[in-house]
Amino acid sequence: MIVRLNEYGYGQGDASYKAAGEIEGITRLVDAFYHFMDTLPEAAKLRSMHAQSLAESRKKLAYFLSGWLGGPRLYAQHFGSINIPGAHRHLAATPEDADAWMLCMAKAVDLQPYEPSFKQYLLQQLRVPADRIVEAGRKPL
Repeated sequence: MIVRLNEYGYGQGDASYKAAGEIEGITRLVDAFYHFMDTLPEAAKLRSMHAQSLAESRKKLAYFLSGWLGGPRLYAQHFGSINIPGAHRHLAATPEDADAWMLCMAKAVDLQPYEPSFKQYLLQQLRVPADRIVEAGRKPL
């Protein structure tokens, strides 16, 4: 089943941010995501693209997701504006890297107490930037 953008109100105002549990829920999601990135063999290459300490990555992803989901724009407040594909272009991410990222995120989302409709919606929406990062990596620097 494909969840339509407005079928449950997700994507409107702060509905997605609230469905994710606001910053506390997003932080739990991000912590679970990086746990899977750290432990899944399928994510080993993806993990190698990050610094040894994931503290900064955790903060940046949580802050980004806060604004991206319609909540406070914490990333912009703390780090300035961002172009997700452009910021990751130097990694030359492959479709397999995007799939590994999505695997970690799917496992993390599955652990959250989100409504099933929001879980599906969120993963559908996250696929878009994952694929855009791959496309950006195909362009010369």
